[in-house]
Amino acid sequence: MTETAWAFISAGVGAIGAAFSGAFGISIIAKASVESIARQPEASADIRGVMIITAAMIEGVALIALVICFLLALK
Repeated sequence: MTETAWAFISAGVGAIGAAFSGAFGISIIAKASVESIARQPEASADIRGVMIITAAMIEGVALIALVICFLLALK
């Protein structure tokens, strides 16, 4: 295999890993926030705000990982 083929393979594997890890992290946050809101409905606004901020941070990390994968693919 050529160097370019390995770059494409590694970029694809990295993109899959970034997408799955981002989705897994956000699903854990959603699960925890729903459980927390079910226990304390009066704190739902605070819990929702923290959940959105944390989900945005996870999406940012996943997006950076995807950009790195695309840079590897364009090597």
